[in-house]
Amino acid sequence: MHLHTQTWGEGDRVALLIHGIMADHRTWRRVGPALADHGYRVIAVDLRGHGASGRGEYSPGLFADDVVETLPAGAELAIGHSLGGLTLSLAVDRLRPARAVFSDPAFHLAAPADGIGPEVLARFKTATKEQIRAMNPRWEEVDVDIELETLAVWDERTALSLAPLAGTDLMPPAPVVPSLVQLADPSVLIDEERAQLLGSRGFEVRSVAGAGHTIHRDDFDGFMASLEGWL
Repeated sequence: MHLHTQTWGEGDRVALLIHGIMADHRTWRRVGPALADHGYRVIAVDLRGHGASGRGEYSPGLFADDVVETLPAGAELAIGHSLGGLTLSLAVDRLRPARAVFSDPAFHLAAPADGIGPEVLARFKTATKEQIRAMNPRWEEVDVDIELETLAVWDERTALSLAPLAGTDLMPPAPVVPSLVQLADPSVLIDEERAQLLGSRGFEVRSVAGAGHTIHRDDFDGFMASLEGWL
């Protein structure tokens, strides 16, 4: 499936952005322009079932295939957040960016017993503005409004499609290209043991102190600072 995209900048270098579950390209409203200021032409996708992209069957493999079909290979930089991080990990051998950043990636999908399984995620479809604000006290008000808008057009079946993988570790065995794993503090997806394992496999691992899962919305300055040496 060819995905809807949003582009910022006209730089000679290309950066790719892949959002997480429930979101779409609008989650990158500050990151896209910031990377454009660094000389990139930035391309962000809406994954299938999200934003203005099509609907259909859902699985991490299909998300990855769509990204490969839509985005150019050989970009200078690719960043994937959460589900987008998992998607990037499944597409990176075909996209072959010069550098990859996995921002609090969904390399471990929680089981229902953990309280944040796929069924719980699907119920966020009906979250109110007050609930979003309470869950994300550090977000700017515009991001709360964007979250409401993205939830309205999100197909919650994308979350339910992950149920067969709940409780499964999906961590890559090794980086395909130089790779940074950027973690929330604490991360509900990558605990300390998994972080150490990723480090032993050749990934650079950095945490953004005090940041929640959506690091680029929770602490934009911390998000950008943690990319030092990767831009």
